[in-house]
Amino acid sequence: MRTINFIIFYTVVLTVYLLVNYYIFSRGWQSLSSGSKGRTIYLVLFLFLSLSYIAGRILERFWLGPPTNFLVWSGSFWLGAMLYFTLILVIIDIMRLANMALPVIPSAWLINAENTRMVLFKTITPAVFIIIMVAHINTWFTKINHIDITIDGRNSQMNSVSLVLVSDIHLGSLTPKNRISRIVGEINSLEPDIIVLAGDILDEDLGPVLHRDLGSAIKNLYAPLGVYGITGNHEYIGGVDKATEYLTSHGIKLIRDSVVKINNSFYLAGREDVSINMFSDKTRKSAKELLKNTGDDLPVILLDHQPFNLEKAAAAGADLQLSGHTHHGQVWPINFITRAVYDISRGYGEVDGMQVYVSNGIGTWGPPMRLGSRPEIVNLKIHFK
Repeated sequence: MRTINFIIFYTVVLTVYLLVNYYIFSRGWQSLSSGSKGRTIYLVLFLFLSLSYIAGRILERFWLGPPTNFLVWSGSFWLGAMLYFTLILVIIDIMRLANMALPVIPSAWLINAENTRMVLFKTITPAVFIIIMVAHINTWFTKINHIDITIDGRNSQMNSVSLVLVSDIHLGSLTPKNRISRIVGEINSLEPDIIVLAGDILDEDLGPVLHRDLGSAIKNLYAPLGVYGITGNHEYIGGVDKATEYLTSHGIKLIRDSVVKINNSFYLAGREDVSINMFSDKTRKSAKELLKNTGDDLPVILLDHQPFNLEKAAAAGADLQLSGHTHHGQVWPINFITRAVYDISRGYGEVDGMQVYVSNGIGTWGPPMRLGSRPEIVNLKIHFK
């Protein structure tokens, strides 16, 4: 079952990827004169960019080095370029279709269609390049959000707790070690009582993480009440057992469908990621089953990577849920999709009396870009009234 799910998943992704690339390629090809040297250069460059991500990901399974890094980085930027090329080209094609019903495009543009296509080619290409560079630079600047939350403390022995929430680090090929060290330093500088990592700590394969010893930076995270984490969908994509072993060996206490009592002051519950059903033959506990033994004596903080079915977590007795996964779309206009899919795409909210915080995440997946969302570290000051 697990193998079949993997095959279906990657077949769908690859098919969509190839169709989108063909659409972009064909529109660019039409803009260049037949038989020109420009077409030859365009063909070679397009083939390299469109195949580099796939080639790099396959090659890094067997060998890691500068060539594989170059391929993966080039291909990852191309993933972002694909989005904006597609958006712009779709808008142009819609305008062309609309012009058939209501002519508004100057006739001179249509008569000299070849020149018009070349002008568009020379305008759109640098515009997309500028967009992806600006979006990449945005990933360098982490925002620290300070949030105050008050929940029913019941019999908690603490008046408050300082909790740092970080999600979606995506340790892998696209995470420079010095950046991870800087993030760890920023987290530790907040002097939190407890640190929680809300899934997708690893990107996919462990190879690049081991090769560059990225875990040594994560190992420096410190909080007196501990550093806890949960699984995300990417831990399952890359192999959850190896991911769990690696993270545990680097100081992260993974809570997998279990509950721990912290300092006799609150329960910290961690759910397995919902993708467990897709990538294994197991199923995760329901929120009700997970929290049934927490009792009413202490408040409950629930960690669930993907913020689905929030009302079920509230009904099960969670006082606060912390999640990630959405990246708030990561790049505009994908944020409109995440807003439609999730009740809370990012930030603070409340569902049936349960408070919720969904983090933007601090890393990136796919293109190393953020547009319309900032990487964030969340410092929650939780008051137990």
